Amino acid sequence: MTSQSQGIQQLLQAEKRAKDKLEEAKKRKGKRLRQAKEEAIAEIDHYRLQREKEFRNKQTNVMGSQGNLSAKIEEQTKETVRNLTSSYHKNMESIMKKLLSTICDINPEVHPNFRHAV
Repeated sequence: MTSQSQGIQQLLQAEKRAKDKLEEAKKRKGKRLRQAKEEAIAEIDHYRLQREKEFRNKQTNVMGSQGNLSAKIEEQTKETVRNLTSSYHKNMESIMKKLLSTICDINPEVHPNFRHAV
């Protein structure tokens, strides 16, 4: 009976060792899963930051060129306004004289199609 109880004890001990090994393997697996998840999140964050940086660079290049274009258009507009203003001031006096002379200097003439009734 002692050999039988020793056999049972050995079986129980073997079962306990197997159970311990199984729990240890589960712990390692859970730990490795957490580690893999953390690594994946870190990699995703790194990739996201890299893509955002590239996007900002492209956006800056595009918006920067539009900003330069906007500045050029603004300068051209100001130059055109200056030219028109100077032209207005330079020609205003002569145009006003011509306009007033056309309106005020009336030369009464008989129209060529007028027929004098007899």
